[in-house]
Amino acid sequence: MSIESVSRESRVFPPPASFSERAHLKTREEYEAMYQRSIEDRDGFWREQAEAFHWFEAPETICEWTPPHAKWFVGGKTNLAYNCLDRHLGTRGNKAAIIWEGEDGEVITLTYRQLHRDVCRAANAMEKLGVGAGDRVGIYMGMVPEAAVIMLACARIGAIHTVIFGGFAADAIRDRLNDAEAKLVVTQDGAWRRGKVIPLKAQVDKAITDCPTVKHTLVVKRAQNEIDMEPGRDKWWHDMMAVVSGKHEAPALDSEHPLFILYTSGTTGKPKGVLHTTGGYMVGTTLTSKYVFDLRDEDVYWCTADVGWITGHSYIVYGPLSNGATALMYEGAPNHPDEGRFWEMIERHGVTIFYTAPTAIRAFIKWGERWPMEHDLTSLRLLGTVGEPINPEAWIWYRNVIGRGECPIVDTWWQTETGGMMLTPIPGVTPTKPGSCTLPFFGVSPKILREDGTEAEANEGGLLVIDQPWPSMLRTVWGDDERFRQQYFSKFEGKYFTGDGARRDEDGYFWVMGRVDDVVNVSGHRLGTAEVESALVGHKAVAEAAVVGRPDELTGQSLVAFVTLKGGFSGGDALKAELIDQVGQEIGKFARPSDVRFADGLPKTRSGKIMRRLLKQLAAGVTDLGDTTTLEDASVLDKLRQ
Repeated sequence: MSIESVSRESRVFPPPASFSERAHLKTREEYEAMYQRSIEDRDGFWREQAEAFHWFEAPETICEWTPPHAKWFVGGKTNLAYNCLDRHLGTRGNKAAIIWEGEDGEVITLTYRQLHRDVCRAANAMEKLGVGAGDRVGIYMGMVPEAAVIMLACARIGAIHTVIFGGFAADAIRDRLNDAEAKLVVTQDGAWRRGKVIPLKAQVDKAITDCPTVKHTLVVKRAQNEIDMEPGRDKWWHDMMAVVSGKHEAPALDSEHPLFILYTSGTTGKPKGVLHTTGGYMVGTTLTSKYVFDLRDEDVYWCTADVGWITGHSYIVYGPLSNGATALMYEGAPNHPDEGRFWEMIERHGVTIFYTAPTAIRAFIKWGERWPMEHDLTSLRLLGTVGEPINPEAWIWYRNVIGRGECPIVDTWWQTETGGMMLTPIPGVTPTKPGSCTLPFFGVSPKILREDGTEAEANEGGLLVIDQPWPSMLRTVWGDDERFRQQYFSKFEGKYFTGDGARRDEDGYFWVMGRVDDVVNVSGHRLGTAEVESALVGHKAVAEAAVVGRPDELTGQSLVAFVTLKGGFSGGDALKAELIDQVGQEIGKFARPSDVRFADGLPKTRSGKIMRRLLKQLAAGVTDLGDTTTLEDASVLDKLRQ
């Protein structure tokens, strides 16, 4: 059985000639030649790409693939922190590596030389605390420069970091630290969010009462809030950094040496720790950063993600720095002190590349055009989206209002598990279609399969799989290889199942339809809810929509739509009828929601992901919603219940 795809988007936007003329890749022919080689001569292609990096010992074998296990650049010895920092010192030592802005407006610029010195000190400090290669380090921090410093210091000494998003509560922290058997936790006294202090150290204290492997915590002083410091166990970051050397020799690490464990969001029961290793991840994130963002030496690049998620790992820290880029890091909320914060920062810092989530874009739409219009955004030359499929109307708004109709948009599809971008436009090359993540990146071999494993026809929705290994792919689930096999490789033998539904159009472009878990069965029609949401957001009054299924005796499942409106519009029966009719007109009567609920906001995590689990429970009338600690704003739930 296939998934019905109901999206019908025909607009096409070629890359501006002025962009293509200066781009790393300038023509479709260049892309096609590189892509074909990456598939037909995999080892030759990746051997050539790996030559751009510093290797203490060159790889002997490029790829060993015994499904589901891959090894890349076998026999090679390298160091990711060395490639992000040391190799740039001769040519970019005084160039800004990270420009950090606090929510309170404080700005700190770290050059490559300064960042290298801080990373060396942090590496020495960890070694002084008895942390060595293979030891696990938990990082529970806000968006401060020290978060990047400690990640790079772990990569330098071969310690395996696990960054835990700063919105998680004590139980979630404890479960992750225990699963990883972490020896050290790095945190901060508190983090600023919308002018309030989030007490991070207090959460760590609660968590580690049940974490027997944790021997020390390192604490960054940021918010100046009162905290408890346990003698012997807890150390101040600034005290440790003051007594160690700013020099540290980067060791040669095996290409397959574990780099980090990242626990996927939304896990239930035992946390699922995705393991990435050094060499393949390094090559994959560097190459995608270079070509997808078309990085140049003069760029100021801003990814708005949190370092607690894979986007922050790959496209704030490792990918940009390995390319010698300047990355902007921001501590706070996009609407503090007002809804113009991002646009004011873009103007002031001269940001040239802006990479954010569709959820954020829909919030910008809701807040209104006046905020970006008050600022000069002409420094921007490239826009990007990440995290979920973007509906065409939000894409068009982003292009016209933020990009002035002149900036290409790279709509990227990838996952925690893939390590780096998989389906994406190349901005100087790929004509874009609103809502499509277009074509595969080099070395990525995607297929859309039916449930029986046969390949779907053009425009037939199915299951998105990758049938060949790629360098930045996950290696296993930490401590549970059987779970790795079952989760990702059991549905189709030897192929990585992404968990997403998708279709491929007549031009070979991919359209991701969302998680297969979000497919609902209405009167025998299997529908991806993302396309119904897109139809709703196409209405002039709608800023954002989330659609979920609830049990229905007659149709099996029926659709419930949760809708937030743009300023100047109010909900009511007339608008409800209009929206239901709009879905019927665009998709068909079978897809019309049985209920539309208007809300001031949707339940989201601090990273901007809609918590669909909660919406499904609300739609089904469940009163006990379980763990809601990662919600950005808990009051949203109370309003939705009413």
